[in-house]
Amino acid sequence: MGEGPLIQIGLPVSLFIIMLGMGLTLTPRDFRNVVVYPRATIIGAIAQILLLPVLAFAIAWLLALPGPLAVGLVIIAACPGGTTSNLFTLLARGNVALSIVLTVLASFVTILTLPLFTNVAMQLHMDSSEQISLPVVRTVATLLVIILIPVSLGMWLRRATPGFASRAERYVSLFGLLVLTALVVAIVMQMRDQLGLLLQTAGLAVVLLNLGGIAIGFLGGRFGGLSPVDALTVAIELGIKNATLGLLVTLTLLESSEMSVPSAVYGVLMFAFGVALIVFGRTRARRIA
Repeated sequence: MGEGPLIQIGLPVSLFIIMLGMGLTLTPRDFRNVVVYPRATIIGAIAQILLLPVLAFAIAWLLALPGPLAVGLVIIAACPGGTTSNLFTLLARGNVALSIVLTVLASFVTILTLPLFTNVAMQLHMDSSEQISLPVVRTVATLLVIILIPVSLGMWLRRATPGFASRAERYVSLFGLLVLTALVVAIVMQMRDQLGLLLQTAGLAVVLLNLGGIAIGFLGGRFGGLSPVDALTVAIELGIKNATLGLLVTLTLLESSEMSVPSAVYGVLMFAFGVALIVFGRTRARRIA
């Protein structure tokens, strides 16, 4: 599966378009939130960039996951939130500006941290007979092209043609959902003979990671002195991940369908937890109103 043109070419191009859509939602003014709301930004960034991958390592060890699934779990944990997290934050009555800043900040830092966490996970969980290495230079270059360039281009388009950017934003978000759905279906078809066993093995780990991320967001936010709205926003950022990026790393850079299972499963289950967060946020907003 990792050698097909759909994955080798289609997935990077699709992710480029999705990240372009993220750029269409941004203006330079949005980044002032890093200064205006430093506590929320710092807490959210640390939780997303550092604590969630550490949680993935702990879950993989506690459940004694097979090597490829353990590595795949760490990869999806190390991925940033995607444009979907911004949409869920909006629907849940969260702090959309904070969500956007956290998504972009984590996306940029991921260029360096994702290769690091991935290689550490492979050294810990893959034995010498199945040891592979994530090509760091190629990975950093790929992430730069797929994250930094399209986000910058999207911001430029929004500034140059705000009307077009506003119209295109909705279609790009829909395109991202369709790409993720198509990838999940392709993985299911590719691994249908062993999918049941893999889901049985990885399903619990993915649920624990998702719920753990949401809990870290809520508790870290509240103990850090954030408002309930900001704590909800951080929880959504940790719960809704860029599963498409996880699939890119596992399918194109590592060429491992088995490692892609946690990202694929996470990409499905996160919507269920995201809907629950939307219901929670809107219910609380109505109660306060």
